[in-house]
Amino acid sequence: MSVDQVIRPDVLAMSTYPVPDASGFLKLDAMENPYGLPEALRTVLAQRLADVALNRYPAPRPQALLEKLSRTMGVPAGAKLLLGNGSDEIISMIAMATARPGAAVIAPMPGFVMYEMSSRFAGIEFVGVPLTADFSLDMPAMLGAIAAHPGAVVYLAYPNNPTGNLFADADIETLVRAAGNGLVVIDEAYQPFAGKTWMPRLPEFPNLLVMRTVSKLGLAGIRLGYVAGSAEWLDQLDKVRPPYNVNVLTQACAEFMLDHLDVLDAQAAELRAERARLAATLAALPGVTVFASDANFLLVRVPDADKTHTSLLAHKVLIKNVGKMHVLLANCLRLTVGTPTENAAMAKALAASL
Repeated sequence: MSVDQVIRPDVLAMSTYPVPDASGFLKLDAMENPYGLPEALRTVLAQRLADVALNRYPAPRPQALLEKLSRTMGVPAGAKLLLGNGSDEIISMIAMATARPGAAVIAPMPGFVMYEMSSRFAGIEFVGVPLTADFSLDMPAMLGAIAAHPGAVVYLAYPNNPTGNLFADADIETLVRAAGNGLVVIDEAYQPFAGKTWMPRLPEFPNLLVMRTVSKLGLAGIRLGYVAGSAEWLDQLDKVRPPYNVNVLTQACAEFMLDHLDVLDAQAAELRAERARLAATLAALPGVTVFASDANFLLVRVPDADKTHTSLLAHKVLIKNVGKMHVLLANCLRLTVGTPTENAAMAKALAASL
């Protein structure tokens, strides 16, 4: 039997998630923390990982790690945590658990692509609501979508990817209250760079979850995401979680690094300062518009994104061309904030590529 007789037609029509080969490039396309761990920490961590029992399955609900995460990340008393293999898996679990007839997922657009992809994989209707021209929420359109799809899952990235901005708190609160029969997930992947969070407000809203990842904090390689909320929601999501979804090395590494958050917090502070310097440098280039960002990346508009992107690749600089993602992103590029040396090299290449 041929593949097209077995695989779903919509999957056949899809493309795989694009991850370009970064070999030999200055890699500024994936919002990674450019800093490694200090040598002393690496040595201690290596010994910790060497002692991990690789022959045993990981704990499905590692209590010590969950308690440490709750304590260090300010999870309110009474709220529970659920772990995922990155926040991508948590998004997939939410889609799997909510894929009932008539289900819908609502998210502002442009936004994180996995909200739509996971919905499509689960056979759920995805409702993308365009942002306004300044990348703020179109409140009448969002409220209309929520009213038209009772019980929907609503994703709000805070800050948003790829625009980099924080949505107004008053608007978010309005949407959370409007979606009282559904579920609202605030995605705080870039919280280390935003300085704002909805985590303390979880007890106010029974239909609210706050989702985060340690990836942007500097641990993208270990693939650990977590979501906080009431037991009423998380106990149901836990039913569709693969039984051993977070491996033993990830658990050990995360537990170790939570004891050394000061190192990662200092790196995030340096990246916030470098973000401001880089924004000023790029804004001085002719024809470049730099949008305000509360994340560890900058969205910029150039006269010709395709031409500039191609030229940057020739200069061995890898960034993200988002110009075709949405009409609001026409001729836009997304640039990860790197080290001062990396940013200077990228700015020089961008100037030469315009």
